[in-house]
Amino acid sequence: MIKALLSGLFAYKEALPLIGKLKLWKYFAVPMLISFITALIIGFSAYGFSDNLGAFIAKLWVWEWGATTVRTLSDIAGALIIIALGLITYKHIIMAFSAPFMSPVSEKIEAHLYAGVHQHRDTSNAGQLVRGIKINVRNLAWELLLSIPLLLLSLIPVVGILATASLFLIQAYYAGFGNMDYTLERHFRYRESINFVKAHRGFAIGNGIVFMLFLLIPVIGIILVLPISVTAASKTTLELLDQKNHE
Repeated sequence: MIKALLSGLFAYKEALPLIGKLKLWKYFAVPMLISFITALIIGFSAYGFSDNLGAFIAKLWVWEWGATTVRTLSDIAGALIIIALGLITYKHIIMAFSAPFMSPVSEKIEAHLYAGVHQHRDTSNAGQLVRGIKINVRNLAWELLLSIPLLLLSLIPVVGILATASLFLIQAYYAGFGNMDYTLERHFRYRESINFVKAHRGFAIGNGIVFMLFLLIPVIGIILVLPISVTAASKTTLELLDQKNHE
């Protein structure tokens, strides 16, 4: 697991050179725009709803003493919860709607690394979009199911540290999952892809960790996160598929 996670992390060092060598930047224009606009919408929504959630949390404190402090802490907690839910939603939206643009990138990387044996796409852009939406709706549902209890636990001192770390790793896993599926859609059906990622969850988490850290970089991180993470995931996934084919 640790070895696989590190492999997912280290794949990023070859991402930028590969993008430049294969002249892939032109394929990322629309996904980068989708990423930027989605981030703006979610960011403004988070700003607007955080106060409302903070007020709701504060109402749970029925005593007068400490009410001011509780309201302040509730506003902070509300903002953190909204940001966490926003990040979860954000990555699935951009991954789903970027599928028609990311799949050709993955195919070009495969054609370069495995000339003569790579799998050609046999689906249309609409088919890739439907597949992307299906995968990401499924992942979003599971991620929310796992994340909401952890978000509540993260408000508890001490326990919150472990809950926050677990929440980050869950988000990383599903980010890596989405990045890997741009390659897997040429090789596997829906259910087979899910099983493949589960069997290689360490690689998905490693890829997703850097994805999530990119989002902490203002503006630039949001714009570059998809091109670099998808390129890194494509290379790693292709290596895993090659290993599987030679077993």
